[in-house]
Order: sequence, then structure tokens, then C-alpha cells
Amino acid sequence: MSEHRRVVLKMSGEALASASSDEVLDAGIVERFAREIAEARTELDLELAVMVGGGNIWRGTVGAGVGMDRATSDTMGMLGTVINALALQDALEQHGQDTRVLTAISMAEVAEPYIRRRAIRHLEKDRVVLFAAGMGNPYFTTDTSAALRAAEIEADVLYKGTHGGVDGVYSADPRHDPKATRFDEISFRDVVSKDLRVMDLTAITFCMDNGLPIRVFDLMPEGNLRRALSGELIGTLVR
Repeated sequence: MSEHRRVVLKMSGEALASASSDEVLDAGIVERFAREIAEARTELDLELAVMVGGGNIWRGTVGAGVGMDRATSDTMGMLGTVINALALQDALEQHGQDTRVLTAISMAEVAEPYIRRRAIRHLEKDRVVLFAAGMGNPYFTTDTSAALRAAEIEADVLYKGTHGGVDGVYSADPRHDPKATRFDEISFRDVVSKDLRVMDLTAITFCMDNGLPIRVFDLMPEGNLRRALSGELIGTLVR
């Protein structure tokens, strides 16, 4: 049983992409994530908001790296997160979940505008809230946007679901250093001082300043998302 009542889940956009083709969205993976979310919410009295990344469609830093205006490129990435949020909304509703997409960029025909009190009210009415378009500003990652939204809605914890095969916070990159060890729990200050890149540094320091714990876990193995939302002690707790 989870000790948390209201949580924010940060999902990587790349996690939604197909590993076996060029498709930017894998319907099977999206359906699995939706099913695991629905199962966890059926078992628990859980208020859930999800911040979806857009890296499977576009990354602002990629455009900036080839000479594109950074603000324009970041805006393109934010629009990509809206596509991902709509895909996840459809899958969640097919699993009986009432959902709302709230976007930081105005697009009334597609989603509701993000309004803090509206987001909280949707959660209180047992709806899954999907945050899209980051915070509506360039130069900020969706990690930082997730931290901001979690603080705004007074979430108990921020779940950071990774997709690169790393199942928590390590002393070094375990994909390159076989001696790297995983922490079950670590402080924000140690993450910063040791330069352990579990999330964007701005997101880490924001969570530290606002007393918002983060649980970092591997999103990709079957059942891991459900386990995390159910309160199992997987991955690493940063606090």
C-alpha cells in the first residue's frame, strides 16, 4: 500500500517510442503503461498527475545544435509532448480512467489550459491529469516542469521513470562503469555534490529547496510502473 496520496509521474517521451521500428509512438507500450496505471489506481486511493516528455518526437537541444533558434526548437518539443499526452489519454480512457489533458500552451480545441486550481480539482474528482507542453517556456526541461507542477499541486512525491536501462541512482554510470553501485536512498546534497545526473540539475535543486522527494526507477520492465505507484521500494529515493 502506497504511503502517498497525491503523486506526479514524470514519463520520458522516449519510453513511448518503438524500439523495433521508426515509429515515434509504440501503441503496445502506451497501452501497457495505461494498463499499469489503471491497475495501480484501482488498488489504491491515489491521485495521479503525469508529466510526459517529448523526446521521441523532438528535442529542443537537437534543433539548437544544428543552428535552429533555441526558443523555436524548444517550442516544437513542447508541442510534441501534447501528442504524447493525447496518446496516453486515449489509452487510459480505454482502461476506464477518467482523464484531462492540461497544457501550458493555449490550444482550446485540443486540451484544457493549465490552471493550478483546476488541476487540483480534477485530481479531487478522481481524474488522471496529464500535464503537456512543459511549463510553456523554452530553456526548461520537462523534468523541471514536472518538479514545478508537483510543487504547485502539493504532491507528496515525484516519480521519475527512466528508460535507458538504469534502475535508480548510481555512484557512476553503470552502463560504462561495472563497479558502479546503486543507492537505495540518497540526499539531494549528495546528488548535487557528486554530480549524479539523475535528473536535470534545475529540477533537483528545485525539489531540494521545496522538500519534494523523488523516486527514480526504471520505467521499462513489465510491471515496474505499477510497482512504483503501489509504493514498493524500487529504484532510489532522493530526499
